[in-house]
Amino acid sequence: MHTLLEIISKSSEFLAGKGVENPRLNAEHLIGHALGLKRMQLYLQFERPLVESELAEIRQMVRRRGQREPLQYIIGTTEFFGVELKVDKRALIPRSETEYLLSLVIEKFVTEPANILDLGTGSGAIALGLAKHCGAARVTAVDISPDAVSLAQENAVALKLSDRVTVNQSDWFSNVVSGTRFDLIVANPPYLSASETADTLIEVRGFEPEVALTPGHSGLEALVTIIGGARKFLAAGGLLAMETGIGQHQEIAERFKTCGYSRYEFASDLTGRPRFAFAWAD
Repeated sequence: MHTLLEIISKSSEFLAGKGVENPRLNAEHLIGHALGLKRMQLYLQFERPLVESELAEIRQMVRRRGQREPLQYIIGTTEFFGVELKVDKRALIPRSETEYLLSLVIEKFVTEPANILDLGTGSGAIALGLAKHCGAARVTAVDISPDAVSLAQENAVALKLSDRVTVNQSDWFSNVVSGTRFDLIVANPPYLSASETADTLIEVRGFEPEVALTPGHSGLEALVTIIGGARKFLAAGGLLAMETGIGQHQEIAERFKTCGYSRYEFASDLTGRPRFAFAWAD
């Protein structure tokens, strides 16, 4: 009979040997999920003996993490901008950088945007986070992947936001109704170059959808498409907000100028890296 503390220690050692970052933290999250306990509750039950059925579930989850499958995919959920999202291999795992983008976006509006477009919605994270925060907003979310569309729709229903969030399959603007105007268009598109994608962690390049990571050779392809297409869908004074790759802002600035945006600016993420681009329509 093994105690909870012993299993946490053994799992941590196993994950460390597999090259998993923060192995103890990962082990605690996995074991807590398997036992239906929050991490802090684990500390109150270190001497608890675990039965074989509990150990079997823990072993299976720890084995998957040892194969470098992302923690969020194993647990099946993640928190993002005030909502709990279902996550799986159908879409990219939402990142903290994107949460920060949304906080910056909200600060730029005196009154909440009424009509929002989320391009490349993935799990629906941006669309649903903004819908939760902006209680009267109507949100259109699109993605080229039918798998991502189905996941975002499931999340919208689970969060009881499907009355205000519409999810459709679209190659960027291809299926957005012509003539629609949005106060806010926001996107976290694929922006890694092919070489950058090859250098990502195993958890990323081995499990997350490649179409959500890189648009092609340079990493700028999707951003260029969005900048060019968004102009005719923005309402007067509307904002285009994008998460971008590092080292892309000079090219993006030139695109903003060429496409006739009235003004634009850039912002860094919480680590000081140039990460976000904003542009306004007349």
